[in-house]
Amino acid sequence: MAPQDPKLTTAEKARIAVLVGRMCKRDLAGPDVHQGDLQRRVDRILDGARERDEKNARK
Repeated sequence: MAPQDPKLTTAEKARIAVLVGRMCKRDLAGPDVHQGDLQRRVDRILDGARERDEKNARK
């Protein structure tokens, strides 16, 4: 985890773990399988965590 990454809740960690598992399965299917949809979902979870961290930092 990079220093600029937000602290994740347990639920966020679990959701990301499931998505990474699905990405691994798709990778086994071949190099030409599209994984952009799963990566966007992970990015949305991280964006939400960043927003939550910023909101909590302001308080």
